[in-house]
Amino acid sequence: MTTGGLDDLFGGGREQVVVADEPAPPPRRRSWVAWVLRNLLLIGLSTAVVVAALRVADTEISILFVVAALTGLRLVLLAVAEVRPPPAPKRSDRRGSSDNTAGTDSMRAAVRRWERSLERAQADDESYARNVLPVLAEMADERLRLRHGITRETDPRRARELLGDPLWAALHDRGRPRLKTRDLESYVDVLERL
Repeated sequence: MTTGGLDDLFGGGREQVVVADEPAPPPRRRSWVAWVLRNLLLIGLSTAVVVAALRVADTEISILFVVAALTGLRLVLLAVAEVRPPPAPKRSDRRGSSDNTAGTDSMRAAVRRWERSLERAQADDESYARNVLPVLAEMADERLRLRHGITRETDPRRARELLGDPLWAALHDRGRPRLKTRDLESYVDVLERL
């Protein structure tokens, strides 16, 4: 079982969202009475418009039915407004990140962070063993679990057959020197074929 994860490889921490320079205004407290009056006024005006439109069309309908229908519609709209997700925070384009990416392009910043982690792993055996191998092992276990219903731990013999001896040895021999790029590419090919 591996202890490292994708967070270890890709930086571990979440980036903080930088909000624009102006401070957020304090939330306004609205009066409960004003809220009720506003909604009653909205329902009353809507009822008048609907009843007038129906009368012009020479259609008779109970005013109580129209009021009940519009009240129900307003309650549904209020319920939907309560469960909507919060608005996304505004990002500043002047974030001043080390890789000179704009604040709105967080995917590019994440990819650059991954590239830096992998470059460090190429130069440092300890970083390689701590970051790259556990992620490779996680991907292997996940592919085995999804495609064959096993992991390296639950059925080592079958997992070794499916992964092949070179990949199996790379995942289990922690004292092994860093893998070359072509080895990693061949291991990823093996994982994709699983």
